[in-house]
Amino acid sequence: MDRVFRMLAFWTGIFTVMFYVGDRSDIALLFLAQTAFFLTVGYLKLSERMYMYLFGLYCTLFVIGFTWYSEFILVPGFAH
Repeated sequence: MDRVFRMLAFWTGIFTVMFYVGDRSDIALLFLAQTAFFLTVGYLKLSERMYMYLFGLYCTLFVIGFTWYSEFILVPGFAH
């Protein structure tokens, strides 16, 4: 399971670079933080159960954050 978190770190790192190149530095910083989190957790050598708990926590925080963003921040029909 530690390899899964390192793989997630790789892909969030790719997204970090792509957002930075696309001049979206705010989102690039968000993905950089996720990359650091996944990379750190990937090398902790935790138990399988703990990795599953951390992934469940990550998914829960994502859903809460995305719901909050789409409800209170996102302006429908507004292009940057």
